Amino acid sequence: MEADPDKVFKALADPGRRLLLDRLHAENGQTLGQLCERMVMTRQAVTKHLKVLEEASLVVPIRRGREKLHYLNPVPIHEIAERWIGKFDRGPLRALADLKKALEGGTDG
Repeated sequence: MEADPDKVFKALADPGRRLLLDRLHAENGQTLGQLCERMVMTRQAVTKHLKVLEEASLVVPIRRGREKLHYLNPVPIHEIAERWIGKFDRGPLRALADLKKALEGGTDG
């Protein structure tokens, strides 16, 4: 199933949803309860955000017994990167990103 780019961009536009994706990237296959831990939003808000992420195919829920586990699906992000960044030479882009990171003294995430 191919992801709708509009839904992917909409899903990625919200910082709360990006945080949920970061949490799944760090530890894939989490329950709703696990995802709600350390979040500054209600369980209902997390549920709504997960629904948007699922509709954008960024999160795939899988039932395991009574649990519903949520898994990150990076394919829609990769497709966007290929479409919008893949047109350009990745070497210079990577060099600029590395330089920016070094100058800012930043870390990944």
